[in-house]
Amino acid sequence: MRRFGRLTTTRKRRQLGIFRRPRDASAVTPPAISEFWEWWAQARPTIEASLAAGPDQPEGETPGEGLSADAIEELSRRVHKIHPGLLWEIGGAEDRAPSLTVTGGGNPELRGVTERWVRAAPSGAAAGGWRFHPARQPDPEMLGQDLVLGDHEFDLEYVRLGMRADAGRARVHLTAYHPDFLFVAEEQQIQVAMNVLHWALGEDDVARWVGEVTIATESPIDALPPSMLPSVIEQVAEPFGEPTWLTGEGRTPRGHPARLGARFPLHRQDYPLCDLHVAISVPYANSNPDRLPVEPSSGALRAFEKKLAKLGDRAVLAVRETGDGLRVFHLYADPDSGVISELDQLAAAWSEGKAKVASTSDPGWKALMPYQP
Repeated sequence: MRRFGRLTTTRKRRQLGIFRRPRDASAVTPPAISEFWEWWAQARPTIEASLAAGPDQPEGETPGEGLSADAIEELSRRVHKIHPGLLWEIGGAEDRAPSLTVTGGGNPELRGVTERWVRAAPSGAAAGGWRFHPARQPDPEMLGQDLVLGDHEFDLEYVRLGMRADAGRARVHLTAYHPDFLFVAEEQQIQVAMNVLHWALGEDDVARWVGEVTIATESPIDALPPSMLPSVIEQVAEPFGEPTWLTGEGRTPRGHPARLGARFPLHRQDYPLCDLHVAISVPYANSNPDRLPVEPSSGALRAFEKKLAKLGDRAVLAVRETGDGLRVFHLYADPDSGVISELDQLAAAWSEGKAKVASTSDPGWKALMPYQP
């Protein structure tokens, strides 16, 4: 286990458990999640007692800040069994219920794993007053605290962010500054910046709206405190309350005209269970000399697409490619929802040729990257 820091505050209590992330993130098996929650139901009283008593600490440190060493080891082992790339965090305050967060640390390939974990969590009385999260939540109060990384203590009130809105990509590019960045390694600089962003926005909104993040050892011009970041993000996100479609033109491998449509913006975090890339290839019978669809085929294709739009959060249409007598619909689907059989039936009912459905596991949505601005 590798820990990057402990928050020194009497109002907050937060324990972090971090693991090295593998290069490839494979899908989690449901039994591992079920086993975790079975263990949690039995272990929760011990964990609560450990939090109340405090960890085993060297003399001189304040007791009661987090879990004991034994509790950390066991919780880490259980989370690691779900997936070795997951991180965990226990948080709480005197005036708030305790919480357990299991997160992929911003890795989109693990977002579905943590979502399945949280959807299997106990609720109501069975939760015992705990809250469970599949990604780090915003916590603006932490922006006024001290963050200890290794042997260095950062007063987060001195953090400033340079912000540049990129309306074309629906992103905000950031430059993070703290006066102590002059004295610490790049790894610590990045850790400070990412903790601040997660506390200001929450992990999912960082993934949705934050673009490039760079580090500065001098304060950027017109820099703002991190508490202003949500307002800036809100302004950038406002025009995209309803998804739009970006369109483009190109050439097919045979040299004929091609048309492309891509839904924008489309965020992995809004469809966390959709780990499966599905390509539906639909031939059309009526086309112009450029082999692009005309009526009645174009109307039939629109009707087909409307049916895809009615699948709810079980599948989302991301891209459509048209040319050479074929339209390919690219979707991301929840493999456990039964939606694939519906797509098979929809393809089988197509009357202008044999439509084909092909699917591939793609939890990181890598197939979508070439179509993003």
